[in-house]
Amino acid sequence: MTGSILVYGATGYTGKLTALASKAKGPNFILAGRDAERVKAVASPLGLPWRVFNLSDRRALDAGIRDVAAALCAAGPFSATSQPIANACIRNGVHYLDITGEIDVFEALARRDAEAKQAGVMLLPGVGFDVVPSDCLAAHLKRRLPDATDLKIYIGGLSSVSRGTAKTMVEGIADAARLRRNGRVAVLDRPNTGSCDFGEGTKPTIQVSWGDVSTAYYSTGIPNIEVHFEAVPMLRALARMPGPVKSLLAVGFAQRLLKSLIDRQQEGPSDTVRRKAKGVLIGVARNGKGDIVRTRVRTPEGYALTAMTSVDAAARVASGEQKAGFQTPSLAFGTDYALGFNGVTREDMND
Repeated sequence: MTGSILVYGATGYTGKLTALASKAKGPNFILAGRDAERVKAVASPLGLPWRVFNLSDRRALDAGIRDVAAALCAAGPFSATSQPIANACIRNGVHYLDITGEIDVFEALARRDAEAKQAGVMLLPGVGFDVVPSDCLAAHLKRRLPDATDLKIYIGGLSSVSRGTAKTMVEGIADAARLRRNGRVAVLDRPNTGSCDFGEGTKPTIQVSWGDVSTAYYSTGIPNIEVHFEAVPMLRALARMPGPVKSLLAVGFAQRLLKSLIDRQQEGPSDTVRRKAKGVLIGVARNGKGDIVRTRVRTPEGYALTAMTSVDAAARVASGEQKAGFQTPSLAFGTDYALGFNGVTREDMND
């Protein structure tokens, strides 16, 4: 591996898992964050170098990344962290990666494609569970049905979420459900519902504003895209919540209260949960004639997979496997990229 890689946000739940995976991958990783004591506590036991800077300090940010080949942002919410790091990467000729699942972040980076190409910089968001397995699934379905016009991805088997993920969900509590229609991101007042058999009988599903609403379009060109999660109780409760209540929970005081409650919870899924839990993704593509193809992908637990895929993607980019401009995982590394990780399998469910 040539070139060093900076991992920003190494002190969060996912960041710590990424730091462990970085240590196993090789010596070229540098951990970073904004709190010296916390970054050192993660980096020192692993024997990894570390740096400290705040994203609001442009000079310190530039100094912190200008000598690396790639910067991997693991600090959410990415609505706050993506832009300053991407700006610095473009200024300094450093390739940018992150583990976001936020549609607005993907769309904002996609709009910078020409700018990034001019700078010779790769913008590669979504190199975690959001959206490596689902993006490769979408690309595979497009390969199976080249004239597909509609894509639905169903995701089940998700374990409990980390504090950071929960806070991102809280920040978007008042957002309408989003999907892609005729090539444009559209919003619904209430999410669509459906059902899917993830392997243990048919279960109800509910539409969510998942990253593939953005990325699958760039990867496949399919104009109509919708993502559903297995309808666990928390999602059903959010879907049924009246609009005025959602609006109330989106204001500053309520947001602070909800986040303080989240901070009292466990940092994220336990080691036991990560080892036992599995993700299941079902993709369904349809063309204008009514032809349908279905494929199932099974994965390790989402946070565990994120650590594997994000570190691997960053190492590939730092070693020269890169394309300037905005990319998705399948565009950067190929339709079958996700299958290279232990525990990821793919099965076509019809001919």
